[in-house]
Amino acid sequence: MSRPRILLTRRWPEAVERRLGELFDTTLNTDDHRMSADELRAALRDYDAVLPTVSDRLDSAVLAVEAPRARILANYGVGYSHIDIEAARARGLVVTNTPGVLTDCTADLALTLMLMVARRAGEGEREIRAGRWTGWRPTHLVGTRLGGKTLGIIGMGRIGQAVALRAQHGFGMKVVFQNRSRLAPERLGTLQATQLERVEDVLAQADFVSLHCPGGGANRHLMNAARLAAMKPGAFLINTARGDVVDEAALVEALQQGRLAGAGLDVFEDEPRVHPGLLALENVVLLPHLGSATRETREAMGMRVVDNLVAFFDGRQPPDQVG
Repeated sequence: MSRPRILLTRRWPEAVERRLGELFDTTLNTDDHRMSADELRAALRDYDAVLPTVSDRLDSAVLAVEAPRARILANYGVGYSHIDIEAARARGLVVTNTPGVLTDCTADLALTLMLMVARRAGEGEREIRAGRWTGWRPTHLVGTRLGGKTLGIIGMGRIGQAVALRAQHGFGMKVVFQNRSRLAPERLGTLQATQLERVEDVLAQADFVSLHCPGGGANRHLMNAARLAAMKPGAFLINTARGDVVDEAALVEALQQGRLAGAGLDVFEDEPRVHPGLLALENVVLLPHLGSATRETREAMGMRVVDNLVAFFDGRQPPDQVG
């Protein structure tokens, strides 16, 4: 019996590619280019499974393939706003993701961004590399400490809770949060945090706002001009969730006008393009979507995809099915 044919849309960690090759008839994207819409349509016609990443746009137009061979989209990543789930379901496609395995890694990066923008580390590093540092002085690049400040979390899932725990137990921050459902106190474990009803309630109190909600749908431009204006003057915005959660043009305006002290961003609306206004600002830390970028996490994500594919082709429901 022939093995299922699968296509990886990008290069994955070597250990994962090797394991997939042992189990399936595997085709790799050898030069690791971002596949076009036509290439993705061809993949849906020619393979039993397509394994996309966040860099792929599987919208209704791409998914509207006549007689697709593919039966599953085994996504490499926890977020799947780049996939039109309803269109996939209408085409008979199962969609899976990789939850849980990147929680700690992404939480670490959120704190990295928080520290970098608060302590002006990006500015200092650029100054040294440019040869402009003239030595220590009392008023040079004075930033903000995290201790004693209020952290506002938007989206208190696994990653939001991991960030809050690090901030509270590691830096002594007070935590408030908004979540679409009410969380029982026992769900928070050792975390002392106050749930507020509205996003605006969190924004009014928080010195740092960290976003951990899904992208797409109602969350697109969740942080729009009105909500950015509702943040405390001098607050910082951190985004390791999805780029479209923030209206980048409105964020640039808020930063240019001095209403916010700074921002730390790991994700962007139109990746890999970054709004030119953000690139011009010194009080913004910009990272190239590194939230899950450790060897341990990237391999664990891939092995989660393997588990989903094995279950699917064995006739079982994949453990991480989302659509």
